[in-house]
Amino acid sequence: MQIYRLPVLADNYIFLLHSPPQQIAAVVDPAEAAPVINQLAKLGAELTAIFNTHHHSDHVGGNRQLLQQFPNAIVYGGAEDKGRIPGQQVFLKEGDRVSFGQQPAEIFFVPGHTRAHIAYYFSPHFPGEPGELFCGDTLFAGSCGRLFEGTPAQMVDSLGKLRNLPDNTRVWCAHEYTLKNLQFALTVDPRNAELQSRFTEVATARRHHQATIPSWLGIEKRTNPFLRWDEPILQAAVNSQDPIQTFARLRGMKDTF
Repeated sequence: MQIYRLPVLADNYIFLLHSPPQQIAAVVDPAEAAPVINQLAKLGAELTAIFNTHHHSDHVGGNRQLLQQFPNAIVYGGAEDKGRIPGQQVFLKEGDRVSFGQQPAEIFFVPGHTRAHIAYYFSPHFPGEPGELFCGDTLFAGSCGRLFEGTPAQMVDSLGKLRNLPDNTRVWCAHEYTLKNLQFALTVDPRNAELQSRFTEVATARRHHQATIPSWLGIEKRTNPFLRWDEPILQAAVNSQDPIQTFARLRGMKDTF
């Protein structure tokens, strides 16, 4: 499975999955249709699936136009998003599986950013290969999504599910927010040497207009404060020993950063 990262809008990414043997493709969170259609034309591939993580317009805005061009494509989304995702035909729950080409993906129900958010995890096809996590706006490189419809407890539970995946997992999150996320992370974890090094690398990449996505789950576990609500260094930073309160206070600080 080949993955193409398509930048759109101000800072969104669309992800196009391509299976060359069958010349089929799937798209994750198509904010716009035109970049997807153009990439499909370059590949000579047929769109067979639209995988949506949640209902926000910058993730589903291209659904209807894509369905006009590829009427046989199947639209997937969370069961709790019924009526909110254009063209949705399949309603997914925790533990469900979907497939693309020869690869199955497990569905995680990850409410918090929205009440119905889901994530897609493709486990490695061959030993030694990375897993592929398409997590929408739940987990970001260096941060997590704002809590628009969910609670801190829900988000901690959701991020905990993703944190349990193998370190050798690529994190395909939907926004290029990494530099500002790491700037905030350094304010609450300033002595983290790996975080300092990561910030320097990301700052250099962004100066050269290079993407920072995908990230790796292993480095997120070590440098992303929103996956480390149970570590004393982060609890001390917000004066709390309660994991959910720690997360909530970190998220509140980030909201106004």
